[in-house]
Amino acid sequence: MNDHELHRVVQYVTASTSYARDTVSDILHTGLGELSALATHSTRLFEREALLEYVSQWTIKRTGQPEPLVREVLGCAGRWLDEVYDECVARQPGVLGEPSDGDEGAEPVP
Repeated sequence: MNDHELHRVVQYVTASTSYARDTVSDILHTGLGELSALATHSTRLFEREALLEYVSQWTIKRTGQPEPLVREVLGCAGRWLDEVYDECVARQPGVLGEPSDGDEGAEPVP
């Protein structure tokens, strides 16, 4: 996801919620950044739901924002979170829980 796309996501979520643009931007940059970092550096397998829960908890802790606010913002940006997840799977199929050809039979981490 490039800066222009991220800006569009921030605009969409800001318009869809009652939260300030800076708050939305901080949450989305933190959450999407961690998701991308995991795809780049992790060697563990993750189920989609477990990964998104981790990103939510990470974002809550890093931003200091209340859980309901973070979950609402990330939920509103769910379409883009899924796009980032799909991009990550395409780049490194085994990392985020999608077995590559050599990972058949590997157990994903819950």
